[in-house]
Amino acid sequence: MSSINFCKFHGFGNDYIVIENEQIPPDSSLTELAVKICHRNTGVGSDGIAVIAKLDGEEADYFCEIINPDGSIAGFSGNGTRCAVAYLYYKGLWSQHDMRLQTRSGLKNYSLIERIAEGHYWFEAEIGKPKFASNEVPVRSETRLESVIDRAIPVANMFVKIAAVNVGNPVVCTFVDEFDFDWRSLGREMEVHEAFPEKANVVFVKVLDRENIEIRIWERGAGETSSSGTCSSGAAVLSAFTGRTERTVSVLTEGGTTEVFWRNDDEILITGRADLAYCGEWPA
Repeated sequence: MSSINFCKFHGFGNDYIVIENEQIPPDSSLTELAVKICHRNTGVGSDGIAVIAKLDGEEADYFCEIINPDGSIAGFSGNGTRCAVAYLYYKGLWSQHDMRLQTRSGLKNYSLIERIAEGHYWFEAEIGKPKFASNEVPVRSETRLESVIDRAIPVANMFVKIAAVNVGNPVVCTFVDEFDFDWRSLGREMEVHEAFPEKANVVFVKVLDRENIEIRIWERGAGETSSSGTCSSGAAVLSAFTGRTERTVSVLTEGGTTEVFWRNDDEILITGRADLAYCGEWPA
């Protein structure tokens, strides 16, 4: 029986299985592969898979496809793509300081800050500009809104105030004082709420001060995760956009801290780790 070689990396506990595209048999379904290999009990277990393919280098060096554990395609993943880039360095497939990665949500630029040890890296990444308009997040509304801020939606017999942004994926934030409520159940319901036609990453945000926030994450297609690059950047941008923080924010998660800088030219920069867990083979 043939097998698929992979390496499992994680960004602050948010884990991804990285696979080179040529390893996947042409008649295989990425959806079926993701569902099986990501399963925590019967598979390798992860928050998604990152499939990478070499490009000609004219506009980008590699392409990365992110597939969620439920088999759905993600537009982008900050941690998932960072794990994919780390894989390329770890395997010796890339050695330059900078790298251009094409994704479904556009071109992302990665810079290697530090190689801590074999399989352990820090990267800074330019991940694009945020989109605030209701049709770009997207959030359903009767007319196009330039931004979705302090909008109340009915969830679980109450109204929840949200702010929303697209940072490669739709991110919906609710600002809270504490996490002493069943945010997982609320996140599960909000992810598939009719207000979000493409579902949503749901983030509960506690502002600590002008430069620090803490978050809890319910990711679209993955559920609870210990960290998320897109959710961290979305939460930081919305915190700054609503005047709660500055444009440079440390985002604390249960897995670790992601540094987010929303530049004056609108570009979002995130800094975070990617660490090797192990490599193995999966039956094709």
